[in-house]
Amino acid sequence: MDKNRVWGHKELAVLYFPDSTPKSASSQLALWIWRDEELLADLQKAGYRKGQRIYTPRRVAVLVDHLGEPETWRIR
Repeated sequence: MDKNRVWGHKELAVLYFPDSTPKSASSQLALWIWRDEELLADLQKAGYRKGQRIYTPRRVAVLVDHLGEPETWRIR
């Protein structure tokens, strides 16, 4: 995963939920973000707002910090 580029929400979602359809993965990632108050707060500090579909390298770093690398992340 290249953490130094801008990622779309669906692109990241399919990395974290590879066994899901892109639409389902996107919904699942959004739920994980909105249900984790600490993750959401840190993303918002990085400029994230509800409905945004783009993740800057800074926001990607926040996601990886909270969830881990997509290759090793498993639903907890």
